[in-house]
Amino acid sequence: MTLALTQTGLLTVRAVRTLGRQPVYLAFSLVQPLIWLLLFGSVFTAIGKLPGFEGSYLEFLTPGVVAMTAMLTATWAGTSFIQDIDRGVMDRTLASPTRRGAIVGASIAYQGISMVILGAIVFGAAWLAGVRYSGFVGVPVTIGLAVLLTAAFTGLSDALALLLRSQDALIGLSQFLTLPLSFLSSVMLAPSLLPGWVARAAAWNPLNWAAEGSRSALSVAPDWGLVGRDALQLAGLALAMAVAASAAFRAYQRST
Repeated sequence: MTLALTQTGLLTVRAVRTLGRQPVYLAFSLVQPLIWLLLFGSVFTAIGKLPGFEGSYLEFLTPGVVAMTAMLTATWAGTSFIQDIDRGVMDRTLASPTRRGAIVGASIAYQGISMVILGAIVFGAAWLAGVRYSGFVGVPVTIGLAVLLTAAFTGLSDALALLLRSQDALIGLSQFLTLPLSFLSSVMLAPSLLPGWVARAAAWNPLNWAAEGSRSALSVAPDWGLVGRDALQLAGLALAMAVAASAAFRAYQRST
């Protein structure tokens, strides 16, 4: 266990150093969420006056944007694996005593660190736009739920990367998965305004778990039971995806 944690830490430091040398990637990750937040939050202001919304539409939208940012950035995590495969780095790493779980764990840790930074910036932009929440506890809880969502989709992306080994295929499949998940959720609209079949589908959507749990944590009267349930569901999914990614190494090694 100690060895695995040490290896995970060293690989995470390697990834974080790359981010420090090329922060432009983090800046690119902010473009889309800031467009959603500032453009949609302004254009659809009137939606916040409909029943089912508490406060302004921008207050409603912000936790959804944080969750969307987590999902969309994490689905690109596997591209790092593919780059390592193409450069021969992955094969050299697998030939060393490095554990497969440490490689996946480092990928998840790196994406989680990036998400903490992105989440803080999104909340900062929302604050500058006039969004105010009743308490400060909801903000770290929202970012925590986003990190769990990031872990789940990072594990999925890493597993797909090892199986597909193609940047184009991974990006195409990621878009195929994230688009319906985005629309089958309450990220943009209150659950009471969704069609019945969409609301039922959203109940099984991990993006919706993060968004709904975050909104509850940020509300005047948080439902901590709901928040805890969503956190447990996300944690369980993240663990399952991490195991799947670790198992995908066996399929990758058999085919090389």
